[in-house]
Amino acid sequence: QKAFTNIKKNWNANAVRLALYTSEYNGYCTGDAANQKALEERIDKGIQYATNAGLYVILDWHILSDGNPRTYEKQAVRFFRKMASKYKNHTNVLYEICNEPNGGTSWSTIKAYAKKVIKAIRSQDKHAVILIGTPNWSQDVDVAAKSPIKGYQNLMYTLHFYAGTHGADLRKKAKTALAQKLPLFVSEFGISEASGSGALNQKEGKQWMKFLKNNRISYI
Repeated sequence: QKAFTNIKKNWNANAVRLALYTSEYNGYCTGDAANQKALEERIDKGIQYATNAGLYVILDWHILSDGNPRTYEKQAVRFFRKMASKYKNHTNVLYEICNEPNGGTSWSTIKAYAKKVIKAIRSQDKHAVILIGTPNWSQDVDVAAKSPIKGYQNLMYTLHFYAGTHGADLRKKAKTALAQKLPLFVSEFGISEASGSGALNQKEGKQWMKFLKNNRISYI
């Protein structure tokens, strides 16, 4: 609780992102029942701490090595229905339903998955913001913009960048999506290379900050 309160008061942050890995060591979908219970208890505490500190909190279904969100689709539907039922009265909770689809997973595949998970969330919570991952490590927002999910409100699409690797070409994709009125949310970014290593590109990072602020895009 002290840490969450500190980043609110002293770092001027207004949100935290709880990344629940699905497939890595002791991941939610690969660990045993006791592990799942422990992770859910950690989520409960995280959301409680965030709420007490006056923070928004993103509950992030953090696919990575699994690549395709449909790998654990049934588990995701059950999980998000349960979480939405539990937190439907928490107006500060956002649901990120697939972190970074990768490995060549198409938008049509992600879209089919997202429709099922969104339906599960909306059966419990009609208004919570839902963040939807896009192909190629949440970069191909221009592809998603050609065929967005319809029939629901408060859906946003994630754009991830690392300024040491991604520059004007990725911003061009974002501009294409924005021109199609696709709501974007940067739920992850950095100024290193995409690998997490390499030199920090502050110059490109500043270009990204200018772009996000000019287009009123939220970022974590």
